Amino acid sequence: MSTILVVDDSGMLREMVSELLKKSGMTVILANDGLEGKEQLENMIPDLVITDLIMPRMNGYELCRWIKGNPKLQNLPVIMCSTKNEDFDRYWGMKQGADAYITKPFHPVEMLETIKQLLRK
Repeated sequence: MSTILVVDDSGMLREMVSELLKKSGMTVILANDGLEGKEQLENMIPDLVITDLIMPRMNGYELCRWIKGNPKLQNLPVIMCSTKNEDFDRYWGMKQGADAYITKPFHPVEMLETIKQLLRK
């Protein structure tokens, strides 16, 4: 069973993604922002991280850079999930080390397929 860390400042989105993942047999850990996500990652290493971009205290770009710059976490897959849908946003997210970039609103099938693909690597 895979463990996924979901980092988003929207309680509704955290709950929606959590339900989707739990129905697919995954364990879910939640964080309200990048700083809380970082604290979670210091306590345990999940199989994958899904992070929003625009959040208080620490945004998704900063969290992704921190993950990819940490020798213990650098191979941890990161999916950025954001309402920012311009080509530049996707480019910048990938430049920070993200393994995938999904725009909101997302299709549940797309999210699950992306997660499964990254977990197989």
